[in-house]
Amino acid sequence: MTILHSTITCPLCGHRKTETMPTDACRFFYDCDGCHAVLKPKAGECCVFCSYGDMPCPPVQMARDAGETSSCRARREAVSAEAACSRNGSYRV
Repeated sequence: MTILHSTITCPLCGHRKTETMPTDACRFFYDCDGCHAVLKPKAGECCVFCSYGDMPCPPVQMARDAGETSSCRARREAVSAEAACSRNGSYRV
């Protein structure tokens, strides 16, 4: 089951806030209500929820539930490649 809420903790001031995570996109920027810093994902992470939240983003949760290790970035790239191939008529299921 995918959890849609994550509590983000600012690494600069420690402010915590529970946010609803989007299921169809990654959230790359997050404005901290405590110190007004703009948070970005850590290197190798796909979004602020995976970097600073107590729950990873829904695409990462779904990948883990399916036994995969891919991030939402890898998932997005795979979907984009699939879409490009299907437009060209070369994608096979």
